[in-house]
Parts: sequence; structure tokens; C-alpha cells
Amino acid sequence: MTTKTLYLIPSNLSEAPVPGMLPPFLLDVILKTKYYFAEELRTSRRFISSLKLGIKIEGLQFYELNKKTSRTELKDILLSIPAEVEEIGVMSEAGCPGVADPGAKIVAIAHEQGWKVVPIPGPSSIILGLMGSGFNGQQFSFDGYLPINNEDRAKAMRKIEEDVNNKGTTHIFIETPFRNQIVLVELLKNLNPQTLLCLAINLTSDTESVVTKRVAVWKNNIPNIHKIPTIFLIGKSEAK
Repeated sequence: MTTKTLYLIPSNLSEAPVPGMLPPFLLDVILKTKYYFAEELRTSRRFISSLKLGIKIEGLQFYELNKKTSRTELKDILLSIPAEVEEIGVMSEAGCPGVADPGAKIVAIAHEQGWKVVPIPGPSSIILGLMGSGFNGQQFSFDGYLPINNEDRAKAMRKIEEDVNNKGTTHIFIETPFRNQIVLVELLKNLNPQTLLCLAINLTSDTESVVTKRVAVWKNNIPNIHKIPTIFLIGKSEAK
């Protein structure tokens, strides 16, 4: 029986990433892997092509894996993959598979099947934002997306602020880029003026910016982050 290995393959966060962001041995993995689960097929094909390894994209097999992909669909796909195939890759649209990403679905099945699971180091906007914030890195919570409804979102913001004040936990969340500006305006409206807010904008790009300020200071100069990938963090300064 063939023992399969599931490689969790990181990809760039931006179109102009910092050189050396991905580990060199990633290239060896991609050279020997022919079957991929990918959140966005076009993005994954373009990423592999950009590595200029001489790989013929038409010789690779890609399967779409997004938040709507069911467990039954995944198991059916796995049954269709030839038994002798030893390497299977999982790729996120950006960053690390399985972290705020549907890749966790196929990883869970791989563990059930007794496969070897190999996470490959790469950029995570969540971790990079936390690293650059100056907030508590011992206790932190990734909250995903806040509610879309304005009233519910305001309640969620105030609840996060309360947890930060009472426990010191750093809270990290994201939003669909076209709603980033709306969320920022709502944060500045609902949070206490002295609360610390970090914006990690366009990480790993040549326009990268990671800035932590109090809400009152942000109000004096509100950045335009409409359609720009941004990580939002609320926390307490670790400076004593």
C-alpha cells in the first residue's frame, strides 16, 4: 500500500513579495508533486508558473477546495486519484493552507487516512501582523470575520475591546478587502479613543505598512485601505 504525503504549500501574500519569503526546498516539493487541492485554481497555476521550474501546467491535476466543498466531494476526489500517487499538495489563495483557509478540510481527512502531513513554512498574514503589532503574543485570538450587520458588528467590536481590557488578549480579525474601509470607520466610531489599534496593510509587498496607534490618533489621519489586504489587531502594548 502506498503511503501518501500531503504537503501544505504556502504561496505569496502579494504580487510583489519580499525576496526569500518562501523556503528553497519548496521548489523540490513542487517539482515532484502532480496533484493539487487549491482554493483558487487560476491563482495556484499562476503561482507555479511564476517559479519558472519548467513545469508544464497542463500536466498537473488541480481540484478546487473552497468553503463550499463538502467532505463527500473531497472523499470522492481522493478515490479518483491513482493509488500509486505518493505526493499531494494543498495550496491556499494566499499564505498558508489551513490557516483561516478551507485547506484544513483535506488535512483532517489525511490524518484519518494515516497519511504523512508536512506543513511547509511560509508567510501568514495573521502571524506577521501579530509579530509587528507590539501586542501580547502569548494570548491571542483570531476572530475571522466580524458580523456584516452594522449593529452586530458594533457589538462584536465592543466585546473584543472588553476582552482586551479585562484579559489582555490580543484580537486579530480580517475583512473582505472591499469592506475594509467600512470596518475601519466603524472601529474608530465604536472603540474607546485610548484603545490601541494595529493595521497591518499589504504585508510582504513593497508598500507594506504595520502601524499601531491609539484610536484617537487614527481619527486624525484615517488611511485609505479600500480593497487593500489588511489585518486588524486590537490589543495592549507589551511595553512596560
